[in-house]
Amino acid sequence: MYSRAEVSRQTGPYRAALPALIGDWSPRFDVEDSSDIEDATRRLVEFDSHAQRHLGTDSPALGPMTAILLRTESASSSQIEQLTTSAKQLALAEIDEGAKANALTVIGNVRAMEAALRLADEVSEESMLAMHRALMLHQPGFDPAAAGRYRAELVWIGPGDAGPRTADFVAPHHDRIHDAIRDLVHFSRREDMPVLAQVAVAHAQFETIHPFPDGNGRTGRALAQSILRNKGLVGSTAVPISAGLLVDIRRYFAALNAFRAGDAGPIIREFANASRVAATTGMRLVDELATQLAESRDRLDGLRSDAAAWRILPALVAQPVINTKYLVRELGLGEMAALRSLSALTERDVLIETTGRARGRVWQHRGILGVLDAYAAEIRRMSMQ
Repeated sequence: MYSRAEVSRQTGPYRAALPALIGDWSPRFDVEDSSDIEDATRRLVEFDSHAQRHLGTDSPALGPMTAILLRTESASSSQIEQLTTSAKQLALAEIDEGAKANALTVIGNVRAMEAALRLADEVSEESMLAMHRALMLHQPGFDPAAAGRYRAELVWIGPGDAGPRTADFVAPHHDRIHDAIRDLVHFSRREDMPVLAQVAVAHAQFETIHPFPDGNGRTGRALAQSILRNKGLVGSTAVPISAGLLVDIRRYFAALNAFRAGDAGPIIREFANASRVAATTGMRLVDELATQLAESRDRLDGLRSDAAAWRILPALVAQPVINTKYLVRELGLGEMAALRSLSALTERDVLIETTGRARGRVWQHRGILGVLDAYAAEIRRMSMQ
């Protein structure tokens, strides 16, 4: 597979990482960093409260809003790994109508994020394995038997397909994974440090351990969501922190390298910056989606209050592309009731039918899709500044 010259270059000693034990580590923060962490934490709490206040804690749209924020976070996390897809393709993949490879892969990241929040009651070795399993079972070409299982081989990042000697980072030997993960779990359960700093360090440590053959970055960012929820920093929504990291990927990767060299400061500051970006852009996203929902609600004015279309409306925030199968499966509607509701929503310009077919029809909410694509474009613009 490789030339003799490349084999020769990659034969010989190499340096693999030895992850420091952090379970009982006592970080020290200067005044500037403490203020930075406190400010970023306050912004995240404000974002979470804003979503509840803007929608109402009893709103049927709060759950769907959490779902779409989670999907937004998943898409941004995947984009860090050069996996891009549009909001429409991702929504199509959710209802088994899309065949784009990247969208199907990002769906795996959505499942990992969902697992992260579902299992947030306890940060554990088992929950990390479950996140990875949920992620990789949806990745085309990945061996399903390896999903949710630690690697048993050497992995590295950077140049040198034939060997690790020229790599930028060589992960620890696989014999070290179990002890390092147990130490990480112990660290993640502590209650004696700022949550945002704990999230940043736990994420960086997970990336340093690199416990899986693939999917470590996405699983590690799902872990960050799990710890945020576990510590109660946010409760009603998912925080699109990966969008904040995406603004400057090189700085994020440099911060991970600094952590591996013994300096946790840069990754903590990077998560603080990313949290502020997530809070600011996330608030606008919530507002614009809520506006779309309100405008659609106005279009349904006069429809009887028990019409199934009212049940479908908030679900469109999370799933702006739907078909009858989705409505039957997720909302429990009968097929004829679903079709009548879709007809009402189409007649009132809430949805449009996009296939033109008699069978296998698909409807979409263009306004919500437009908001989601505009959000992604905003993050891309910020990354170019």
